[in-house]
Amino acid sequence: MCRSIKPLFNFEPAATDDEIRAAALQFVRKISGYQKPSAANRPAFDQAVDEIAAASSRLIRTLQSKAPPKPPRQTEPRPQGSGASGVS
Repeated sequence: MCRSIKPLFNFEPAATDDEIRAAALQFVRKISGYQKPSAANRPAFDQAVDEIAAASSRLIRTLQSKAPPKPPRQTEPRPQGSGASGVS
């Protein structure tokens, strides 16, 4: 799973359109292998991001949970260094 994509469902406040679009962008980058597509691939790339963001938004709006909403999402600091533990 793409580490930079965070769960967006059942948070208070709810996920914003910008958060949903950022997750869609990360997903398309991951599956396409492009961080920044070429001009020839840009239309297909942008369309994929738009479609995934729209589908994700619909999904988040229609999912139901008996669990109480989670507290606001916190931005987690990225580990320093090259190792998974953050130690160089």
